[in-house]
Amino acid sequence: MLEIKDIKWSAPGGVNVLKGLSLEVPENKLVVITGPNGGGKTTLAKVIAGLETPDSGSIFLGGEDITKLDVTERAKRGISFAFQQPVRFKGITVRQLIELASGGTLKEDGLCAILSRVGLCAREYIDREVDSTLSGGEIKRIEIASVLARHTKLTIFDEPEAGIDLWSFTSLIDVFESMRSSLKGTLVIISHQERILKIADEIVVIADGKLKDKGSADEILPKLLGSSADCTTCAKKEVYLK
Repeated sequence: MLEIKDIKWSAPGGVNVLKGLSLEVPENKLVVITGPNGGGKTTLAKVIAGLETPDSGSIFLGGEDITKLDVTERAKRGISFAFQQPVRFKGITVRQLIELASGGTLKEDGLCAILSRVGLCAREYIDREVDSTLSGGEIKRIEIASVLARHTKLTIFDEPEAGIDLWSFTSLIDVFESMRSSLKGTLVIISHQERILKIADEIVVIADGKLKDKGSADEILPKLLGSSADCTTCAKKEVYLK
């Protein structure tokens, strides 16, 4: 279990972003964190991953206090973080990236098994470089494949739908639904998207740097949709909160 206790974090200039936020994230669940822009969602994700250091408060993973551990040590403890815009690595192939994530050499059938889970054909991708020749949808899937190869205790996706087209978004939902059905570890997704919220085991609402609401999708989603804006592209409908 991930336990966040009274976390405070201020941006340069003294703006308070996280204001004593406390949260428990259960094991082996898909948890979606949502809320208005600027409410502290991404900052919280970075604090959990070790990319930002809180001003005060504590973070526990499986009962261990990881508050003072850096991003590398947290990765060793089993935390993965997927950025809104995945990093591209010129000179590194998809094969090398996934093998690096898995911690060892993989046979082609092993690579195929991982890439097929994200809807990619291994023969077409394993020798391609992870660079600008890949589309936004392709790079997102490859990043997810590298996460799957790691088998981490806690995986955090920061707005994975950002910057991808509608077709890739639909495929992304399929990937997350597949991950949810065979979840071994906790999956946390930062998102406004209704279709992602619908597949959550639990929804957490953060606004103004504080926990505003938390519960099952059946309990929380109707409250959010009650304040949602009209949107003609229903497949990518965003839930906006007051």
